[in-house]
Amino acid sequence: MNTLPGIQLAALRAELGDGGLLTEPAQCHVYGYDDSRRHALPQAVALPTTTAQVQALVRICREAQLPIVARGRGTNTTGASVPFAGGVVVSFERMDRILAIRPADRVAVVEPGVLNGTLQEAAGAQGFFWPPDPTSAPYCTIGGNLACNAGGPRAVKYGATRDNVLALAFVDGRGELIRAGAPTTKGSSGYDFTRLLIGSEGTLGLIVEATLRLVPKPEARRSLRALYRDMDAAAAAVARLMAQPVVPSMLEFMDAQCVKLAREVGGADIPDAGALLMIEADGAEEQLDFSVAALAKAARGDGLIALDVAPACPEHDPEHGEGSSRREAAREKLWAARKALSPSLRTIAPGKINEDVVVPVSAIPALVAKVGQIARDIDLPVLSFGHAGNGNLHVNILYHPDDADQSARAQRGMHALFAAVLALDGQLSGEHGIGVAKRPFMAQAYSPPTLALMRAVKAQFDPQGIFNPGKLVP
Repeated sequence: MNTLPGIQLAALRAELGDGGLLTEPAQCHVYGYDDSRRHALPQAVALPTTTAQVQALVRICREAQLPIVARGRGTNTTGASVPFAGGVVVSFERMDRILAIRPADRVAVVEPGVLNGTLQEAAGAQGFFWPPDPTSAPYCTIGGNLACNAGGPRAVKYGATRDNVLALAFVDGRGELIRAGAPTTKGSSGYDFTRLLIGSEGTLGLIVEATLRLVPKPEARRSLRALYRDMDAAAAAVARLMAQPVVPSMLEFMDAQCVKLAREVGGADIPDAGALLMIEADGAEEQLDFSVAALAKAARGDGLIALDVAPACPEHDPEHGEGSSRREAAREKLWAARKALSPSLRTIAPGKINEDVVVPVSAIPALVAKVGQIARDIDLPVLSFGHAGNGNLHVNILYHPDDADQSARAQRGMHALFAAVLALDGQLSGEHGIGVAKRPFMAQAYSPPTLALMRAVKAQFDPQGIFNPGKLVP
């Protein structure tokens, strides 16, 4: 590993204080990977505690032409937080304060290192929640959620990260502090830098503060479980569910193999089925009967095997009866099994290509049909689950990496999947981001003038090109 020049080391240590700069390879090693299983060793790791320190380190790195890679907790799956170009990893783990929760304004103001789960607990104590709820919520950071525009099951009703951020403070590539947005839900005052920064994967600026939109916790929720003959029937049901007026608070999809995994590995009580939809409604208790009836009607159709409706589950209810408690326990076990699906896939094969593609909801049936065709063409297990209400499916191609033929077929399947998604007017990623894993495909997704404009925007925010080089934009 190349070491930093002494003058820069001294300058960074002076700005960051005791324990604020790590340079030993053993210390830096754990900051060099993410959940993509890629790894590279940074030259140093900065642990700032204040915005002023972030500004200072950006200015030092800019002068020395040192790459800067922002990092939360490394839950990203596309290599976006891996420092392939070396340089300095900026970990925001010490900037982890909830600065304010203001119920009257329905906002929370936080630093980037706050864990999603920590924010949910603090907001919940005051009767609110922040809608983005990725599977990694207990240990992913708000900064990471912002960087990749994280979503989760609740996005179908409440939106993803970009829909739930009102304002940001960030440090640009010159070391200047920029404030964008306001703690209001309406505003028409110039360019919307807030939405531009969200999903930019640390390539435009380092976020140091975020003002987040909070939503009151619903009075109650009710779940429906629909089992179908095959994936096509379930996909058609998704299109029906999203075409009627009642928006589900969650709408999750599992194919037959995922249903089997959820039962055998996750312990969920599910019979065999060609596909499953997990549907949830929330809101005022007096409205739930109507909402559930509307969702159940839409779920019914050709290929439905069984439709189970759980009783109302008030958020702050005392005991609702032993039968209700059993059904709620079964519901929680099913959701837990759903969240455990991704790691459980490795019980089938050690290699996994997980692509979180997204298409318009009306195109879900066509995408599901194409995934089935790809699985037959490459003769490998291809399992699908995900946030069907947003058109966002996690398509997992399973293979043995030590088998060259299987590896080649898996890659062929991934290329075919991306081509199909783009042909359906979809996008390469719904919530995981681009990073390095999908960067080569950006030229297929966007025209040369569009990519040129992306590069020009980056040059304005980051003139020296030091923020997360080699990511997102080809």
